[in-house]
Amino acid sequence: MRAETRSPEFYLAAAISVFLSLSLAAQSQPFTYAIRGAKIFTLAGPPIEKGNVVIRDGRIAAVGADAAIPQGAEVIDGTGLEVYPGMFDSLTQLGLTEVDAVSATVDTTELGEFDPQLVAATAIHPPSEHIPVARETGITHAVVVPGSYGEFVRGGGMIPGQATAVHLSGWTIDEMLERRSVGMMVAWPKISTRSFDFSTFSFKEKPFADVKREQEKKVQELSDLFDRARHYQQAVEKGSTQSFERDLQLEALIPVLKGELPLIIVAERAREIKGAVEFCEKQKVRMILVGGTESYKVKDLLKQKNIAVILGPTLALPENEDDPYDRSFTLPAELHAAGISFAISSQSSSAVRRLPEYAGVAQAFGLPHEEAIKAITLNPAQIFGLSKELGTIEAGKIGNLIVTTGDPLEIRTEVRYLFIKGRLTSTDNKHRQLYEKYRKRP
Repeated sequence: MRAETRSPEFYLAAAISVFLSLSLAAQSQPFTYAIRGAKIFTLAGPPIEKGNVVIRDGRIAAVGADAAIPQGAEVIDGTGLEVYPGMFDSLTQLGLTEVDAVSATVDTTELGEFDPQLVAATAIHPPSEHIPVARETGITHAVVVPGSYGEFVRGGGMIPGQATAVHLSGWTIDEMLERRSVGMMVAWPKISTRSFDFSTFSFKEKPFADVKREQEKKVQELSDLFDRARHYQQAVEKGSTQSFERDLQLEALIPVLKGELPLIIVAERAREIKGAVEFCEKQKVRMILVGGTESYKVKDLLKQKNIAVILGPTLALPENEDDPYDRSFTLPAELHAAGISFAISSQSSSAVRRLPEYAGVAQAFGLPHEEAIKAITLNPAQIFGLSKELGTIEAGKIGNLIVTTGDPLEIRTEVRYLFIKGRLTSTDNKHRQLYEKYRKRP
């Protein structure tokens, strides 16, 4: 009997099938690690001077001075090392922009004033070179936001879309995803009489009355959008699909109106912050404040309304010419003393690696050390409703943690081991590769 001839396509398909099977099998294999004899800062209680952390199947299985190390676990000697929860950058554009000066690598905004239906997750580029650089300094997860505000100055509308929480490891966005949407971004309209005209490369001044009128018009447009969304919500919940035409913009705002998603409002000046708080009160929606350069002027209001603040980099110049030089340095300590929940963020993609420095500066200017650590670990997890999974080293939580040579807020500290979703993850990156390359230059 003559042997059956197989086509090249058959063998290619068979090889791919075997490869995928092996890959899936490898991914499904349980990974167990044990960090032994390290000083553990759980942030859920006092530090454990010499203890063990066991990580199994992506989660923390046990932590404590007497935590048993299971057979077959890959053991890391933690003698002389310290263990902390992985750092959380609560406002970044990692994966949305690669080279700021090259527009083809920037995907932060879309056309239009209101784009609530857009989600950052759809544009995140997992192979971004900025992500491994962020990992080297101990950042394991982040909230990636669309839009252009703070350091993001590329235009864009009032509602650029929804923020996404991701882990900083994975071949695809599905592997990276922690929560597809954690809030709706809003760039609150500013009142500024001075603007820069790129056509003449000079500053222009506008009368205050004109600027105020423009700002009020934008706020009214935002209010009208929410009113339309509320009517649309009623049509969806009480009517049939034949009784209304589907509107993706209005549909995306329904979770905000239901209180399932907060508005993440970017506002810097005290007047703008007050306006944003008043708007959210009127619309009966939750608010998280981003930026908050003058939040110290309205701290009583923020405390009363229980509004959390996501601060930008502490290494920043004073906003006003009569501000003290250390206004940005001392702001975290001032909010902490007022009892306001806050986090510290990078508001960047290329400068994410400096997040520990920002928290370290806040500590140097009055913020207690543990609170400075919490500002980039536990606090953002609580603000975004992710503290059941992230933020502390406790049994049952996702295995995002770092093993360091000392205090992670010290610039000389090294991250020896980094775990993301319970996997030991490489800290190699382009910065290190270039350093090694040119260090060997003859």
